[in-house]
Amino acid sequence: MKSFISYFIKYPVAANLLMAGLLLIGGFSLLQMKSTFFPEFPSRIISIQVIYPGASPEEVEEGIVNKIEENLKGLTGVERYTSISRENSGSVTVEVLKDYDADLVLNDVKNAVDQISSFPVGIEPPVVYKQEQLGRALTFSLSGDGVDLLALKTKARQIEDELMAIDGVSQITLGGFPDEEIEIAFRESDLQAYNITFQEAANAVSRTNVDVTGGTIKGQQEELLLRARNKNYYAEGLRDIVVKTTPGGGQVKLYQIADIKDQFADQPNSSFLDGQPAVSVQVQNTLEEDMLYITDTVKAYLADWNAANENIQATIVNDASITLRQRINTLQSNGIQGFIIVILLLAMFLHWRLAWWVALSIPISFAGMFILANALDVTLNVISLFGMIIVIGILVDDGIVIGENIYSNHEKGEERNKAALNGTMQVLPAVFAAIITTVIAFSSFLFIDGQLGDFFSEMALVVIFSLVFSLVEGAVILPTHVAHSKALDPDAKPNFVQRKFEDLMAWLRDKLYSPALRFAMREKFITFAASIAVLMLSFGAVGGGFVKTTFFPVIERDDIAVTLQLPAGTPEDVTLGILKKIEVAAAEVNEEISKRLPEGEEIIERVELSVGPTTYQGTATVALLPGEFRGDIGLRDVANALREATGPIDEAEVLSFGGSSVFGKPVSVSLVGSDIKQLEEATQAVKAELMKMAELSDVVDNNQEGLREINISLKEKAKYLGLDLQNIVGQVRAGFFGFEAQRLQRGEDEIRVWTRFAESDRRSLTDLNRMRIRLPDGSNYPVSELAELELQRGVIAINHTDGRREVKVEADVANNAVSVTDVTTQIQGEILPRVLAEYPGVATVPDGQVRQQQKSITSVQRVIPVVLLLMFFVVAITFRSIMQAASLFALLPFGFIGVVFGHWLMGAPISLFSFLGIIALIGIIVNDGLVLVATYNDNLREGMPMMDALYEAGRSRFRPIVLTSLTTFAGLTPLLFEKSLQAQFLIPMAISVAFGLLAATVVLLLLLPALLVLVNRGRRNWFRMTNLKEKAPEYHEVEPAYKETLH
Repeated sequence: MKSFISYFIKYPVAANLLMAGLLLIGGFSLLQMKSTFFPEFPSRIISIQVIYPGASPEEVEEGIVNKIEENLKGLTGVERYTSISRENSGSVTVEVLKDYDADLVLNDVKNAVDQISSFPVGIEPPVVYKQEQLGRALTFSLSGDGVDLLALKTKARQIEDELMAIDGVSQITLGGFPDEEIEIAFRESDLQAYNITFQEAANAVSRTNVDVTGGTIKGQQEELLLRARNKNYYAEGLRDIVVKTTPGGGQVKLYQIADIKDQFADQPNSSFLDGQPAVSVQVQNTLEEDMLYITDTVKAYLADWNAANENIQATIVNDASITLRQRINTLQSNGIQGFIIVILLLAMFLHWRLAWWVALSIPISFAGMFILANALDVTLNVISLFGMIIVIGILVDDGIVIGENIYSNHEKGEERNKAALNGTMQVLPAVFAAIITTVIAFSSFLFIDGQLGDFFSEMALVVIFSLVFSLVEGAVILPTHVAHSKALDPDAKPNFVQRKFEDLMAWLRDKLYSPALRFAMREKFITFAASIAVLMLSFGAVGGGFVKTTFFPVIERDDIAVTLQLPAGTPEDVTLGILKKIEVAAAEVNEEISKRLPEGEEIIERVELSVGPTTYQGTATVALLPGEFRGDIGLRDVANALREATGPIDEAEVLSFGGSSVFGKPVSVSLVGSDIKQLEEATQAVKAELMKMAELSDVVDNNQEGLREINISLKEKAKYLGLDLQNIVGQVRAGFFGFEAQRLQRGEDEIRVWTRFAESDRRSLTDLNRMRIRLPDGSNYPVSELAELELQRGVIAINHTDGRREVKVEADVANNAVSVTDVTTQIQGEILPRVLAEYPGVATVPDGQVRQQQKSITSVQRVIPVVLLLMFFVVAITFRSIMQAASLFALLPFGFIGVVFGHWLMGAPISLFSFLGIIALIGIIVNDGLVLVATYNDNLREGMPMMDALYEAGRSRFRPIVLTSLTTFAGLTPLLFEKSLQAQFLIPMAISVAFGLLAATVVLLLLLPALLVLVNRGRRNWFRMTNLKEKAPEYHEVEPAYKETLH
């Protein structure tokens, strides 16, 4: 290694070429990296979708979902599976364990579903697929004065086709309109008059409206294709279908017994923008596509499209690129500011040329990192940029140590090349160990389970790659540049500013630190006891609630989703009317809160209303001014004001303002059980308890009552006539729900041809009683004579978790000051045990943020001991002393003092992100401690007495340790004081690293020497106890570093 470094110092062109190559290739790699909101990772979610037209949630559960779940039991690689049974459809979601190949599990799931042969008749083939991770790049709405929905849909299809033809755009979803269909509404009176059964008429449509190929005629000159073209794709073309021919040769045509029309299906799927009907177009991006490129391309297209169309305009309602660019720009600005502060700090305490070469390690290390990051598909996102901000200060730490040592050797009289070589080699083992321990600490993020692990694995990769290249730069490039720098010239003298800071540093070392160090070494027990006391006070501040705690920090959004659910069966116009009331309230809130903004700015940009997926469900999406421009107005501030302005809506079963974060709702209680009655009663009891808590808002559950159902059962007369329930229900279903006679492909749309009774014949229970049931012999009877009809209430949806019935109760916190940890502890420790004691058949399973927290904490508890053990091995091997390594590791808990103080000072709650910052802090503390202990051992090898060796090690390492801590803190300073609402969730982690390091620096400079004295005294006492006849050795003689000099 020495000859390798010597070659680069002797021939600087090699180091310059290496630097230039890294910068060029790294810059090119940076240009190729995609920009995303958060790290992108392969999907581990498998979805099973089954359509069962006309079925109730109970029928879907019994006939489909239960059978699928039974076959999923025991599949390898499945973490859990959940399901929802709704009217007309069922879905099962399978979550794959992190260490398993999702594609292999997908094949197993497909095989399990294919093995089921007892699905009900009438279902569509199950669709099994792996959910793709799609980003919502851009959403826009088409609307226009007096333009009907069909015209809007036609234009939306045209835009979809044109956008899909653009390279790089592959995912577009249209919404705001139901499916198109052809309805053939039979008039029952006419069917009876012509003696035609419902099924005969329906079969006539599917039998007649066809294109048929009749083969070919192979003539001598050409081959002719025989074809009958009789398929019509619109209602008008079906009118003259012959349904029946009478014995006298007369014909009964379809229009004589039915009303035929093209229409939108009776599905509540409507959207409104600024009070006008609208069609929404959502442009998404896959993992392989660049969101910024897509949004820029689509916006350019829409600008041209709007200019060419006057009556219909495309309005962008959600542009993810704005927020993404704001977040990236914010963090890039923080990073650049941190870089500048670091350079200024270095220039204050080092020769400016030396400071420049040390600071150059940042872009060189980043360039190398970009090469590896791009190769591994790491994206530029909030988390990876945060990793760069964290590592800025760390990257110069080792450069400071190496550069200062080279400078010091040269001042002692060594020739510049020799000083560069010896100065590097003297500290390289400690520098190498320091980087390795920091890499090991950050590698723990790669093994954290759950969404947290997915999020922060990219941050870890960024830090690790940067540190690896910083080692290359510090060992090869930096010594070369310093050796040939004018900083080593005889006439290179510090300027006025540098001399003043040199004097300040010398004053701090000589007047403050040196006396404190002597006291700590002399009064080691007092030093240790005082440190323990302060640590206990820190724990007490957290345990006593003086410093708040939460699981996950708030990730600020730029929109409020107001979710509304009315009693099942509520007409669509009633639901829309209440949504418009919320829209009016939003206008009032906008007028009031916008007074706090600069003139001309409005807090609410627009309100979009949508009804669906049922007539009694709807959403009002309130788009806010981007977080960068809202000042101190948070999303919850606006949501609470909107809730107050809206007022109570008594008929609403669900009314929530806000929306869950990427980690789920702050409070989510999942109740499971097989006894449905107990489950429902327990749900109401838990919900009632949560609604009493002032800390919570928007308490809802997912067990709302569904539509009223008519239960059909056979009378004795039906049995006497040989009818069964399937026969009667089948005819009722065909008449009231409809019979799908045919499917037609009309352009891009699949059009279903439905045959059913006319609306006038299926409006009431009386119409059902009057309906005639046809018997095989041609006779018919009204339903009232054959069946009993009983009204009862159904459910909207049935949820399962791992095959068991589940009901979920969720809530949001009332404001950001609420401690989610305290609330959850109260719910889990007091409310749930008390309530569930009355319902022995009901249990609770972790869900929402609690589930994510448990997954992350469990994996952290599994990983951290291994990481600490590996770090300990590296440190012990470097020191060649287990006790010295143990002394250094004993300091790690004391970094928590700074963590608590920092969160109190900044007014931020301690979250799970804060503890992740502590993990990162561990590596940095060990990094600094290695340098001090290594210097102490070097002094011992040179023959210094133990106390002098330790004292001089502290004094000589005071400047680089303080400087490395200051540069790391300085690199994070801009982020610590960032006011952008969307960067707030990263600040707890930055607080832990920055303030934890400041506290650890004090502990490192004072408590570590005290511990090393205690270890030395322990060694000497042990020697005296085990060697009673020998003379007690000098204090330095029991140290491993001194003993090495004797061999």
